[in-house]
Amino acid sequence: MVKAIVSGVAGRMGSRIVHLMETVPGIELVAAVEQPDHPAVELDVGEVVGLPRKGIPVRGALEEVLDQGEVIIEFTHPEPTLAHLKLAAEAGKAMVIGTTGLSPQQLAELKWVAPRTRVVFAPNMSVGVNLMFKVCQMMAGVLGGDYDVEIVEAHHRLKKDAPSGTALKLAQVIAQALGRDLDRVAVYGRKGLIGERPAEEIGIMTVRAGDIVGEHTVIFCGLGERLEVIHRAHSRDNFARGALTAAQWIVHQEPGLYDMQDVLGLK
Repeated sequence: MVKAIVSGVAGRMGSRIVHLMETVPGIELVAAVEQPDHPAVELDVGEVVGLPRKGIPVRGALEEVLDQGEVIIEFTHPEPTLAHLKLAAEAGKAMVIGTTGLSPQQLAELKWVAPRTRVVFAPNMSVGVNLMFKVCQMMAGVLGGDYDVEIVEAHHRLKKDAPSGTALKLAQVIAQALGRDLDRVAVYGRKGLIGERPAEEIGIMTVRAGDIVGEHTVIFCGLGERLEVIHRAHSRDNFARGALTAAQWIVHQEPGLYDMQDVLGLK
């Protein structure tokens, strides 16, 4: 039985992970963490997420419970994520990170610290989305430079970062397959007299509205035809299931930084 700690337990993803852990064999919740000033701290985690009492109080610091678990599941914000990663590395604990919105400097720090322990880091842990990464990479390789590439992502109005980590990952794998430097060819929105579209451009467009869980569309558009790959998330449960799969997988791996392509055997 894998012993898991959920950080950000009162959040949208943390709550669903706790709910689904009730039905997934082979993994159990042993501790829960929130930011120190969160009103959920010291309440029973069951009460916080809408389940019966579980006898597990929410703590305001990972240090208080780090020795209880084998793996930390983290869907929070960049700053606490990096702080918790350093603690996990020092203690030799595995970690599953679904936090998005990291700056280039924060991402570099994560990549430097993570190999000291065992980490799965992925912007999206859905099986369908990770298959989409693979399919779009293959399509870009076959279609080559004759097809324009556009990515449209849509999320709920409360999402803080844009574009989504998933959209950026899609752009990265497509750019790599096409031999392009994404930093040079990416365009984030358009306005005004923009002129003719450069052939190497990769457009990444963002929609924020209502309670959209998550939608991603990749468009490969040539002369006379258009191919679209679409993923629509109907709930957060598919992300939570992926996180639990990753948590059960990572505890048995050698030290290193992994992603969901590794977990799902898609590499």
